[in-house]
Amino acid sequence: MNDVTVDPATNQPKYQQLIDAVLTGIEGGTLTLGQQLPSISELAGQQGVAKVTVAKAYEALRQRGIVLSQHGKGFYVASTDVRTPLNVLVIFDTLNAYKEMLYEALKTALPPDTTLNVYFHHYDRTLFESLIRHNVGRHNAYVVMPHFNEDVSELLALMPADKLLLIDQTIPHLPGDFSAVYQDFDEDIFHALTTAIDRLRRYSQLTMVLSRDHFQYVPLGTLAGFERFGQESGFPVRVVDNYHDDLVQPGEAFLLFAERDLIALIKRVGRAGWQLGQEVGLIAYDDTPVKEILAGGITVISTDFAQMGQTAGELLTTRTRAKRANPGGLILRQSL
Repeated sequence: MNDVTVDPATNQPKYQQLIDAVLTGIEGGTLTLGQQLPSISELAGQQGVAKVTVAKAYEALRQRGIVLSQHGKGFYVASTDVRTPLNVLVIFDTLNAYKEMLYEALKTALPPDTTLNVYFHHYDRTLFESLIRHNVGRHNAYVVMPHFNEDVSELLALMPADKLLLIDQTIPHLPGDFSAVYQDFDEDIFHALTTAIDRLRRYSQLTMVLSRDHFQYVPLGTLAGFERFGQESGFPVRVVDNYHDDLVQPGEAFLLFAERDLIALIKRVGRAGWQLGQEVGLIAYDDTPVKEILAGGITVISTDFAQMGQTAGELLTTRTRAKRANPGGLILRQSL
């Protein structure tokens, strides 16, 4: 059990960390049937925990039939049948159409006996912390969407890294061997807009609308990639905080994140008698079935959320720890 590590920074009880380490060792093949485990004193000394903590962990494993105690000889692996159903905590930011697509794909990719407990943090750091602290140690897998433009690595570190899967966004400096299925926001928008440059040249400039008044989350990487596109292509770009009808002028293109802004712009174009995709260009973020048919089809920059959910489900099901970039790009439709 040389790979056993008790992490004092996490809220998970130390005895549960020891239980999980034994189960992980058996699942991974580093602990085999009949293998002797360290004594209570040895493991307590190695991990700097109390003997009663190790004894509690061993007793829990004994009651499950996984560990056998032989008087005077110590503890042995009695069973390698340790696979337990997944009990997954899922923390998303908010509920919307593409989140439903992601969730349905995740659920479909998981075994039928999986339990999913879903919460939303609504970009509220205090709520996010409360959800983590209240649930850590109660699940054997954690799927978290860390959509904050501030450092939340300290909160994420409260969860055991080997059971944590970050979804949609990764945190490069977060310590530990966590998993992630993520978008490369900077590169994805830069590549998408570069692909669309011929269509964009019909217009005098491209305006990104952040919708800050409505708590719209826009990753810093997306902003960086947008500005890089403007610098390297020479195409005029600008960023504004919020949408209002006076922004919309013929001969210009717009990149929108909030669906309320999308609808407002389409209405504005219709009232003015302009033609979307000719006099006014429109790109939206994150594809949904509605955007495929709305106003003849809305051009989008989007990742494949169904693929993201499927990949996350496969990693959880196979207990694989990996970091995978999710495919994404531009889908050209009539609005540009």
